[in-house]
This record gives sequence, C-alpha cells and structure tokens, in this order.
Amino acid sequence: MSVAGDLARFLAATRAVELPDQTLDHAAMLIASTIASAAFGSGLESAAIIRLLARERGGRADASIWFDAGDRLPLADAAQVNAVMSDGAACDDSDLRNIVHCGTPLTATTLAIAERTGASGEDVLAAIVLGYEAAGRIGEAITPGFRRHGFHGCLVAIFAAAVAAARLLHLEAAQTAQAIALSATSIGGLAAAANTSVAREYHAGLATSLGINAALAAGRGFIAEEGILEARQGFFAAYGGIDPVAAGAGVTRDLGQSWDIVTDMAVKLVPGGHPHHALAEAAANAARDGRIAPDEIDSITLSRPGVTALAGPLHPADLIDMAHSPAYFLAAGAADRDFSWAHASPAKISDPVIHRLIDKIRVGPPPQDDIARYRQGATVTIRASDGRTSTSTVHVPRGAGMLGIAWADIDGKCRALLPHAGLTDQRIDDILALIHRFRGLARAATLTELLCPARSN
Repeated sequence: MSVAGDLARFLAATRAVELPDQTLDHAAMLIASTIASAAFGSGLESAAIIRLLARERGGRADASIWFDAGDRLPLADAAQVNAVMSDGAACDDSDLRNIVHCGTPLTATTLAIAERTGASGEDVLAAIVLGYEAAGRIGEAITPGFRRHGFHGCLVAIFAAAVAAARLLHLEAAQTAQAIALSATSIGGLAAAANTSVAREYHAGLATSLGINAALAAGRGFIAEEGILEARQGFFAAYGGIDPVAAGAGVTRDLGQSWDIVTDMAVKLVPGGHPHHALAEAAANAARDGRIAPDEIDSITLSRPGVTALAGPLHPADLIDMAHSPAYFLAAGAADRDFSWAHASPAKISDPVIHRLIDKIRVGPPPQDDIARYRQGATVTIRASDGRTSTSTVHVPRGAGMLGIAWADIDGKCRALLPHAGLTDQRIDDILALIHRFRGLARAATLTELLCPARSN
C-alpha cells in the first residue's frame, strides 16, 4: 500500500459520467484560459527559444505547437512549448492555496495527447479534472513548507501533467501510481529564479514535459519507488518538511467528496501574479467609491493576513517585474480605478502616474477579523490629501471557482488575448463556440486544428 497507489486506484476507477457537471465546466474554462494566455505569450523570446529547440530536435509527429503551421512534434516537446507560451504570459490560472498554475500543464498535456490518441472532448475534460485533483491534494500536503524552503510550484504542477497523461494513455492503476512516483523524483525548481526571470516559464515547460515522460515511461513498465511520497526523506518530508505519514493520510482522505477544480481553482481575469489580483481590485474599488483622483492620493495602505512589508520589485521595469510586484497592482488599481489586460503593456508598466503612487504605499497591521475568509484577499485604504478615506476589502479575487466563474468573463479574456497570436475575429468565434460544446466533441483535436489553421493535415 502507498499514497501513490491509493490515489491512482481512485483516479483510474473514476468515470467521466461520475464527475459533477461543474467540474467539467471548469475544465473547459481552463482550456480557454490557457490558450488565451498562450496567445499572449506566443511572441515572447523565451517561447521562441523553446520552440526553436523543439523544432531542431524534430521527431515523431504526434502533436502541434499552437498558433504554428509547422510539422507536428513528439508529445512532450510540443506540450512543453505550449506550456512555456502560456506560463510566460502570466495570464493563466492558479490554485488559491499554493499559487500553482495547473491549468497550463493540464491543457498543454491533454490537447497534445488527444491529437495522438483521438480522445474525445469528455475524455480530455475528465483528465483535466482528475489531474487537477491529484496535484491539488499533493500540493496542499507540502504547502506552505515548500515555498518557505525556496521551491517553486512546478514541484506540484508536474503531477497534474502526469496524471492527465496517464488517464488519456489508458494506464492501469498500478502504472498510474508509477507515473506519480516518477513525477515526485523528477523535478526541482527554485522560486528565487522564477520570481525574477523567465525561469518561471522554463519551470512550467519542464513540469509538463517531465510529467508526460513519467506517464510514458510508466506505461512501458518503468518501476520506481512507489512509496516515495511518504518515504523517510521522501517527497513530503524533503519539500514540505512535515510528517510524511500524516501528509499521506491527508492526500487520500475523502476522495471524491469534493473537487479542487471547483473549490480552489481560480482563473486569471487580469494579468500577473494571482496573489496580487485582490490588491488591484480593492485599490480600484477604494479609489472609485471614494471618488479620489490620482493627484489627490496622500497614501495607499495595504492590510493583509501575514503581510508586514511589501515583497517583490517596487518599481517594475518589465512584464516579469510587474507580475511579481504587489506595489504595482496597488498603485495601478488606485490610479486607473481598474486593472485589466492593458496593465501588462509596456506603456502601463512605465506609467509615471502609477510609479508616483507606488512611493505612497504603506503596509498597515494585518486584519484581525474574518481571517479565514481571506483567500489571497486584501483590504486597501486610500487617504486623500484633504483627509478623506475610502476602504475596500476583497476576500477572494474575481475568477475564483468558489465565487462562480462566468463564461462571459472567460470569453472576454479570449477575445482580448487571442488576437496576439494573429487569429481573426471569426476564428476566435469558432474557437469559443467549440470550447463551449467541448464535452460533446468526438475528437478533442478539432480544437487544436482551429489553433493551427494554415496546416492542412
């Protein structure tokens, strides 16, 4: 008996028809969100480099690089490129507990494998739901320890890719357990590099490709240490710094009683690091409700559980800085009474009005009431030079599954970001229509064909 084995038996036995409709709906939203983010990131230098390397290697024609009319590539290579594009744009998704972007590896993995296997839309959605569940449970077991020790969320994201791949490759429970075990010993990733450089998307690509390779190896009979999650000096102990037996019990407790893709998933409806979205939302609310213009602002005060000082770059100079700068989110929200996709543009990142307000940000005492309600939330108070104040609290950012996600918001995100990949309005309409009825598709690869319109086969 092992944690990986117990988890794998549940994952392999769960049928798509047993999954709640909301889980499959959220999985379809993740697909839309991820390809939109990838479109925004398709022109990044980091994505171009990984794309070039994959093309130079070549190999078996399994899967497509999105928005690219070139030849198909091996599963892991194509999925890696697509994951780098999505993660690089910092517009994908997050798990509210651990800020792991599982939608990127899940979508990149499942759409790639669907091209090779002919999987249906329902097959893909079920694989996404189950991959998200496995990663969420394993990730929760090592949170917050893995971040305190300096590790990046790719440690968790790899399990999403591996489980989804195992599902679509029709691995048996014993093989799925091996895919999980191999994933646990396959990847590192340091947060210090991801927070300050394009190592962030490099990690996402590795989590995706290594997760797929773990499933492929397990399917061919590769045998690793199945008990590595809960072993002494194993995954839970090494990364989480916690009692491995207790951690393992938590991972397998009440399987199927609730679903992480509903309770903890959040889709980004604005760009940048998800922990900062509520800051911008609260700052915009406070400025708008108080009718305080940017030139009237005397101070912006942040109050958040566990926060006593600002982290990240204070005055961002590029997209990487912006994504990790809580100061930018606060100042931009207060300056524009809004925060949108435009705030990832060079013009906004260098906006002198925003940078002047950054110097007026303070960190106040953490809130004392309703602490459990803050899920990446924050309270922001704006004080005007004439003494007026306005305060707004956002406990959970927009786009969180627990609040309910509207398809209109997902469609809006796609219409804002997909044009960056050169897609026409008509093509975007066709893509959205397909994703809305994704569950009924006989061939999930029909979507990928729309993303690569210039290729005839």
